[in-house]
Amino acid sequence: MHLSNWLIFCSVTLLVVFTPGPAVLLAVSNSMSVGPRRAMISSLGNAAGLFMVSAAAMAGLGVVLSTSAHAFMVLKLAGAAYLIYLGIKQWRSQGSVFADVQGSQGAAAPRSSWRLFGHGMTVALTNPKGILFFSALFPQFLTQDAPMLTQFAVLTGTFAAASVVAHSFYVLLARLLRKQLSDPRRTRIFNKVSGGAFVLLGLSLLRLRNKTA
Repeated sequence: MHLSNWLIFCSVTLLVVFTPGPAVLLAVSNSMSVGPRRAMISSLGNAAGLFMVSAAAMAGLGVVLSTSAHAFMVLKLAGAAYLIYLGIKQWRSQGSVFADVQGSQGAAAPRSSWRLFGHGMTVALTNPKGILFFSALFPQFLTQDAPMLTQFAVLTGTFAAASVVAHSFYVLLARLLRKQLSDPRRTRIFNKVSGGAFVLLGLSLLRLRNKTA
């Protein structure tokens, strides 16, 4: 892969990962509920999911999704259902998600690391936009004179790393705003807004059409 191609890919990647979406919203939500450090576990899960999505795209699943209305619909419904589920759960939350997890003594036990990791991975795996994005973007930066496996590792690794950096930025931003949003009334507002955003993102997937639609 040529350096110029990689630099252009980095520019496109930064634009994509810093645009708020389901993974960013999940990272911010987890930051408020379990703390910034543990919130990054879900981001690592999302990065692992991105590797799986990228591998699936390069293996041809992107072509299947773009040509098979049934396969596209199944994955789209799965992704929408999961995001709506997260939204309803966040909307109905009654506790203060801004409680200081590190300093609390009588607080409820934090979510398990595997659960946080799994949530992040599931968000990546159930978003058909991800597979279509990788299948449409990668061919533009691949060169025939370089090993495909190496190019896959470099491009996917770059995207996953940039995604973690973007999540870290939003998590730290949420941490800085934590005191301003520690009021119970504002906490409820945050739960409603973030929950509603998850639902809207899920519903937006239902509007997504494949290339043959």
